[in-house]
Amino acid sequence: MLETIADLAGVVVTSDAMHTQREHADYLLGREAHYIVIVKGNQKKLRKQLRSLPWTEIPLQGRVRGAGHGRSEIRRIKVVTVNNLLFPGARRAVQIKRRRTDRKTGKTTVKTVYAVSSLTAEQVKPAQLATLIRGHWQIEALHHVRDTTFTEDASQLRTGNAPRVMATWRNLAIGALRPAGATNFATALRHNARNADRPLAMLGLK
Repeated sequence: MLETIADLAGVVVTSDAMHTQREHADYLLGREAHYIVIVKGNQKKLRKQLRSLPWTEIPLQGRVRGAGHGRSEIRRIKVVTVNNLLFPGARRAVQIKRRRTDRKTGKTTVKTVYAVSSLTAEQVKPAQLATLIRGHWQIEALHHVRDTTFTEDASQLRTGNAPRVMATWRNLAIGALRPAGATNFATALRHNARNADRPLAMLGLK
């Protein structure tokens, strides 16, 4: 897909763990692009290296509070420059701790996420790294809604422009429901399906 983009120089590409592959990093570096990739179990040696870094000695460089989907969240970020990371072109290691509290049950969970980036400290500050990673997660959340609520992965449309057209319609529905205050898209879709006037009113057409 990136082959369709003529110039990637200076572009920052983010990806989930599935694309944390050495050949992918080499490709991006060869096109003078930068990357931020999440590190999970498919890169065991790299993940082990990241977990073994002296994070307790590294100062906290950012804290962001958020709320949504019936829970509150605090994200803490630490970033450190490491010259011997086991990944092509990697210059910095990132640790993000996400502390989530369910507002109904009061249950709190803490998840630690690791990432590596080819961006140097001179190019991007820790807060900017956190924003880029958060932006990627928001895209992932969109795909999650498209799959779980609209069962996109199970769609039998495979030919011509049909898949792209349906993806556009799904995005349109999500884009209309979210500003209207929808937090549960399945419930919101059922609500609007019961009365043809409701979606028209939501879109300002009635």
